[in-house]
Amino acid sequence: MIKSYFKIALRGFRRHKLFTLINVVGLSIGISAALVIYLIVHFDFTFDKFHKDSDRIYRVTTNYSFAGEVGYNNGVTMALPGAVKTEATGVDIVAPFYIYGQQDVIIPDGPVANHKLKKQEGIVFADEQYFNLIHYDWLAGSAKTSLKRPNQVVLTSAQAKIYFPKLEYSEMIGKQVIYDDSLKTTVSGVVAPITENTDFLFHDFISYITGTSDHYIKDQFDMTQWGNTNSASQLFIKLSDKASSAQVEKQLNVMLKAHNPPKPEDKGNSSGFHLQALNEIHFDQQYGGMDGVRTANKTTLYGLLVIAAFLLVLGCINFINLTTAQASQRAKEIGIRKTMGSKRSQLIIQFLSETFLITLFAVIISIALAPVILKLFADFVPQGISANVFKQPGLIIFLIVLTIGVSILSGFYPALVLSGYKPVSVLKNQASNNNSKTRNAWLRKSLTVTQFVIAQFFIMATILVSKQIYYALHKDLGFKKDAIVNISTPYKSINTNKQQVFMNKLIAIPQIELISVGGAAPSSNNTNSTTVTYTDGKKEIKTDLQQKFADENYLKVYKIKLLAGRNLMQADTSGNIVINNTYAKVLGFRTPDKALGKLLDYNGKKREIVGVTVDFYQKSLHSPIKPLAILMPVHNKWNNRTFHIAFKPQTAGGNEWKTGISSMEKIWKEIYPDDDFEYAFYDESIAKFYNAEQHTSTLLTWATGLSILISCLGLLGLAIYTTGQRTKEIGVRKVLGATVTQIVTLLSTELMWLIGLAFVLVTPLAYYAMQKWMENFADRTTISWWIFALSGVGMLLLALVTLSFQTVKAAVANPVSSLRSE
Repeated sequence: MIKSYFKIALRGFRRHKLFTLINVVGLSIGISAALVIYLIVHFDFTFDKFHKDSDRIYRVTTNYSFAGEVGYNNGVTMALPGAVKTEATGVDIVAPFYIYGQQDVIIPDGPVANHKLKKQEGIVFADEQYFNLIHYDWLAGSAKTSLKRPNQVVLTSAQAKIYFPKLEYSEMIGKQVIYDDSLKTTVSGVVAPITENTDFLFHDFISYITGTSDHYIKDQFDMTQWGNTNSASQLFIKLSDKASSAQVEKQLNVMLKAHNPPKPEDKGNSSGFHLQALNEIHFDQQYGGMDGVRTANKTTLYGLLVIAAFLLVLGCINFINLTTAQASQRAKEIGIRKTMGSKRSQLIIQFLSETFLITLFAVIISIALAPVILKLFADFVPQGISANVFKQPGLIIFLIVLTIGVSILSGFYPALVLSGYKPVSVLKNQASNNNSKTRNAWLRKSLTVTQFVIAQFFIMATILVSKQIYYALHKDLGFKKDAIVNISTPYKSINTNKQQVFMNKLIAIPQIELISVGGAAPSSNNTNSTTVTYTDGKKEIKTDLQQKFADENYLKVYKIKLLAGRNLMQADTSGNIVINNTYAKVLGFRTPDKALGKLLDYNGKKREIVGVTVDFYQKSLHSPIKPLAILMPVHNKWNNRTFHIAFKPQTAGGNEWKTGISSMEKIWKEIYPDDDFEYAFYDESIAKFYNAEQHTSTLLTWATGLSILISCLGLLGLAIYTTGQRTKEIGVRKVLGATVTQIVTLLSTELMWLIGLAFVLVTPLAYYAMQKWMENFADRTTISWWIFALSGVGMLLLALVTLSFQTVKAAVANPVSSLRSE
């Protein structure tokens, strides 16, 4: 019986090749999108789900409220872990670790003597409790003893093979590894790396006690300091079975007040600890994930699911529309089968079998396309995603469920319609009554409107996102961003004269116009702020003030305009500062010049305002402009290691900048031979602020294109069916004198009205969605009327072009051919 169903289905496919092709293409597009999006969403939602008792594991984070500004830090004060171990209840495991950051590593007994590996990441200081919290399989050494003593290090097997490629794991025990040229450690254990999806990507575990005993890094491990918070200092805890996170969080905050009681001058400011569940870390945008590890955005993932659902629905709508439209062509087949004794249930199974076969073909095509699509979007698809069906049992289950679900969604209603014909009416050429004709027509119209609502929504969203990105990249940010290169010198060279030598040699390069040395660029992700007080004689104004460290050339390099006063000078190192106009207004000055000469209480030191600049953005357009001070950097300090280099204008088609960079690299290698030469054009750094939006724009563009393709395929199918049904009518009209234009208009009008109705329905919905998305930007473009007009007109033109392929063909056909049988 089943074999018979499939044989009849294949025979029908051969008879209606074009409609079958349209259905397969429409469904395969939707299923391909669903498959790739499933891989992405499933990948991100499985992070760190495999840990034992993962629902009881939390990261302790720190919240601030300071001078009206709210801040979030994923680290804790170094003193907290010890206090939790001795004072907190309801905690089974306390696992602090300190992220060491990017370090050079020397292997004295490596493949080459004193083999050096530059800029290694994934290095942490941890104790044995870390391995009680996060499970690893031990290949050499022991979790109980490998991190007990100072200067011990545990390696993952992958990293151990990089350091000691020719040794067995047991032979690596006792070998030396040197970090940052001075921290000497001995290998005490080797573990297998975690193979599941995880944010715990560390591979070098130095014993935590090393941080408190080694003189080189001891100053970073102040276990008595409660007032400072460092994002490198991480604390994970595992709660007892019956303990609640709210109870433990309350204990930690009581502990903070006891050890670091608030001072009178801190009135209005506060800090506290928050317990963040392990399963939230991978998606956290507020505190951030692990150091250097990508975080996912749940809103984006849910948006991807919506796109997949829309594309699947479009494919299913096409199938329902075309199948019900062809119903009358299969009426006699149904009548004969019923007369021969077929039951309605058997016919329903027959039609569902046909739908299942088409869906199966579409799924097979989608499986073949998935690796290609993943490569196409490789720039923003997370690494580690694989489309290999045979290695992912969950993916096989998903495809089976998807195939059955799409088959039922697409095929059930058409099966009910087709199997419901009465054999007596069918064999009298009365395939259906007027009520069923009207009902089916209304269904097709409703589904067509739904298709074009979805397609036009994507068009409108794509145009708006592109408009906002263009606005962000071309807006006057208050500073120059073109023809400027940023270079940061190594930290270890700060207390040497190398920076001055580097500066002197750069000045001699003919392509360079001007150089400034200081801290971060005007707009960057680096944030430095402090609390500053101004007293006007009547009241005290306390403000959280952003800081930029810059020399006298900084404003000139970035062409930041002064509204009042003067620029910084070398003599200003002792106290004078320049502020932005926003801060001048916060202090109550109506005009910038009124702020000149005023004194600020700057961390207990008096500083005089000598200049006021225009406002410029300190971060992306997501964030508002904040009160800012520009002050001279301190010589040989961390805030005096970034070179801001302005190039002279480049001639048309010239390569002066390339030549200048080559000269800079040559000088760098002379002065810093052990460090890689890295530079960044500043306008490219600004563009990176909007990577997420650019990825969103790319995805929307593809979704728009695919939705238009599916909708137009469905429209073409309906046009083919409609013109086929009205062949004789067209012939009669042509004989009576109708022109080609009149016939094309007649055949297109109804469908064009449906597209117009879709535009009316989607416009308010799209406007609301756009407004919500734009709330993510402190400075944003306008939602212009032409976005909607362009979408509507564009969709009408596309639909008209699609319809014209069939309507013009029907209109120019010889009427004799269609009327010959009459």
